[in-house]
Amino acid sequence: MPHLNLTRALTAGVLTLVASQALAHGDVAPQAVDTTGLPAIEGDWLTENPYRAEKVGEETWQRAIEIGASGYNQNCARCHGLEVVSGGLAPDLRFLEAEEYGDEWYVERFREGYTQNGITKMPAFGELLGQEAAWAIRTYIEARPDEGALDDFAEELKAMRDQMEGYIADASGADTEALKTRLTEISAQIETASGAPVADSVAYRAANLIDGSAEAFKSASEVLTIGLSAAH
Repeated sequence: MPHLNLTRALTAGVLTLVASQALAHGDVAPQAVDTTGLPAIEGDWLTENPYRAEKVGEETWQRAIEIGASGYNQNCARCHGLEVVSGGLAPDLRFLEAEEYGDEWYVERFREGYTQNGITKMPAFGELLGQEAAWAIRTYIEARPDEGALDDFAEELKAMRDQMEGYIADASGADTEALKTRLTEISAQIETASGAPVADSVAYRAANLIDGSAEAFKSASEVLTIGLSAAH
């Protein structure tokens, strides 16, 4: 059904905002975001995310996710939840489709904020943070894995994590290419909640970290440990 995810997210969000007596978004003072490394956006506000991989390439897309994660954690996580998993205070933005109509809803709220019955539920971020930060945060949000997307691979990823931990002391016997290939295969099967083509999953992150060095295996194993813990 067209726009099902968007409708579900927005309906749930509106009902929550109406019913909630908890702290509002308005209590959050916008924090500036360092967007160094992203292509500049000039002129009027865009209505479609310019930092998707098919438009700017995977390297810039990854940089947008990195910056977006920082910006989200500083400005959005308090209400929308860590890793964009809402606790019910605000809409679960993972379900906002990675399409132009989802982008339009997002950027309007980002720029203008949201007020209900004279109470600021969400401050206006647009003027302070600007377009680069806005679209980096959007890129991070839409790349979140779907609910339960790691479940089918959790045990295998734990085994791979344990294997990589064994290579921290001595990586000489590691089959780096086999590990990287399998992590890449797993990451390709992990879907996003937004419909974006690639999920910024722990499998994807780990695959891009390992290079055969002990330090890389340490970093990748830590990513898997943290990600698998957060997923359960």
